[in-house]
Amino acid sequence: MRFLRTHRTVTPAIATIAALALTITACGGSDSEESSSSSGLEKTKLTVGMLPIQDAAQLKVAIDKGYFEAEGLTVEMQMLGGGAEAVPKLQSGNIDLAIGAWVPFFQAKAGGFPLHIVADAFQTASGTHQIIVAKDSPIQTVQDLVGKKMAVNVKHNLATLLVQGTLQPQGVKLDEDSSFVAVPFPNMQAALKNGSVDAAQCVEPFCTGAQQAIGARMIADLGVGPMGDFPVGGWVSTEKWSKENPNTEAAFKRAIIKAQQDLADPQVLVEVLPTYTQIDAKTAATLKRGVYPTSLDVDRLQRVADVMQQYGYLDKPIDVKTLVGSTSN
Repeated sequence: MRFLRTHRTVTPAIATIAALALTITACGGSDSEESSSSSGLEKTKLTVGMLPIQDAAQLKVAIDKGYFEAEGLTVEMQMLGGGAEAVPKLQSGNIDLAIGAWVPFFQAKAGGFPLHIVADAFQTASGTHQIIVAKDSPIQTVQDLVGKKMAVNVKHNLATLLVQGTLQPQGVKLDEDSSFVAVPFPNMQAALKNGSVDAAQCVEPFCTGAQQAIGARMIADLGVGPMGDFPVGGWVSTEKWSKENPNTEAAFKRAIIKAQQDLADPQVLVEVLPTYTQIDAKTAATLKRGVYPTSLDVDRLQRVADVMQQYGYLDKPIDVKTLVGSTSN
């Protein structure tokens, strides 16, 4: 099963017209706004970069429940092997929007990618991101991780930031170069079992899977404490696309928000996950689920950029409000 979480994307400041689109979206839409969304769309057919993870469930919910259709949109999903694929595809116009993690998005922004933020998608919650060890491992506390090898899906990215942001306040600082080993999420269970790594920073469903299959133990919950409620990722486009398609963007976001509201019901996630991932319904019912925000909060996303700079993931600060326009919703 491929369950890739990291994504590299980013975009600069947003134009006035994009800010207007976000303002319309934030209000949830009056009757006149709803009706105007289906007439005056700059584009009615969208190709959207998708990942087979629970973070992106809102897109499939919006498709299945006809929320995009109600807005006059036809959305085609293009599954990506990882968020890094989204950057060139967005720049070339091969896709219109994509989901990805904020950490690599902001890193890409710092590198010059013209990021425009469209909608928030997912936040950590208890159990969504964990540090686990093998059943018979001598590691009992986070202090025991010093000098050990930890599997992460991508180095110097969301996974390592969550680890450092959780452990350093406890007095445990891991060396970025020597402590972390890049291992795809599906391979982490085997790496723990054969001893090629001492610990793993896993995400669902791989945390639950390793615990059930090999008796893996959680020694740190990265979804609580200093990194609790941490914004994981969301939907983005490029600045150029946003300027050219403000009404289409607003319509897309309205549909996404409706789906986010539906995902407050855990059963909605259980039912939709097997339709676009390799997670079966039985496993979906046992997952630790994250939070699906129903608004785009600039202060919430600014926290990501600030923590990244604090731990050396950004050389210079990023002002997130310049990426979303003048409104925070």
